[in-house]
Amino acid sequence: MDVKEYIGKIINVRIDRPMGSKHPKHGFIYPVNYGYVPNTISGDGEELDCYVLGIFEPIEIFAGKCIAIIHRTNDNDDKLIIVPEGKEYTDDAIKALTEFQERFFESGVIR
Repeated sequence: MDVKEYIGKIINVRIDRPMGSKHPKHGFIYPVNYGYVPNTISGDGEELDCYVLGIFEPIEIFAGKCIAIIHRTNDNDDKLIIVPEGKEYTDDAIKALTEFQERFFESGVIR
């Protein structure tokens, strides 16, 4: 499936790195909930990753709307941007909220 086909759809996300948790290898703290879409395969051979924005407490599962994709140009691992229905973020806000991890990659926001 082309990752762009997720835009505008409600996506079920399993959170494996809840807000406030520490990255197991790199040690940074997740300021947002980060997870994946179960039973999918991304370009890196792992499940498709997601940033969940607009939820301000650690969660384990979430169903929300995909409003954008962070497309990494120097890595084969796109990320879905998932938000509560009715919530919107500008490209600049998405970049600011995901900068804690995306600063290590070259990427752009796809709508």
